[in-house]
Amino acid sequence: MTDNIQDKVVVITGASSGLGAETARHLVKAGARVALGARRLDRLQALAKELGEANATAFQVDVTDRQQVQAFVDHAAKTFGRLDVMINNAGLMPLAPLEMLRFDEWNQCIDVNIKGVLWGIAAALPHFKAQKSGHFINVSSVAGHTISAGGAIYSATKYSVRVISEALRKEVKPYGIRTTVLSPGAVDTELPASVGAPGVNQAIADYYQHNAIPADSFARCVLFAMSQPDNVDINEILFRPTVQEL
Repeated sequence: MTDNIQDKVVVITGASSGLGAETARHLVKAGARVALGARRLDRLQALAKELGEANATAFQVDVTDRQQVQAFVDHAAKTFGRLDVMINNAGLMPLAPLEMLRFDEWNQCIDVNIKGVLWGIAAALPHFKAQKSGHFINVSSVAGHTISAGGAIYSATKYSVRVISEALRKEVKPYGIRTTVLSPGAVDTELPASVGAPGVNQAIADYYQHNAIPADSFARCVLFAMSQPDNVDINEILFRPTVQEL
């Protein structure tokens, strides 16, 4: 599952913990080099040190800021000489019934989960077009396929990731660019900590504690999609814990 990964340069948002950090570890082990982006620079620097300076670079970035995302991607290309994969992984999950009117969470969820993906696409696309190759891996969710009470805003953003990614897939055919959407279910990350609504947060934390699968399940999906021959485009992977009904 490590074919076609050696020496690839991979940019990862949301890389300071969870899915992003674990994916970075798997990629470096498979021979890739990684650019790590997130707001928590101390964690990124510790991870880059763990992975080795020749294999990883850390860059503080807020994905809601288009210029910061552009600077991050350009830094990765300058540091490693090229860009092969853009993983738009940063995300929030502010689950709450609409009647709670948590307006700030609605705005933040849209800014991170939708605009953050758009800014990542916009930053990497010119690099990919110029070299006539590249791979976008955008992170949706099981919630991008099904909707539950309390999940209106989160599901709307994750459905949007799928819509954006499908349009992108059709648009980039002339440039040899591949697109993949990963839609995980309950995976052991810090995502439940972004649930702030009283009562909902504890229920989600308990569910994840008892049912979530390890973050390496996501990392292995990334490696599977990347490792395909250049003429094979894995467009979507949907996976859950075996026990997860939703």
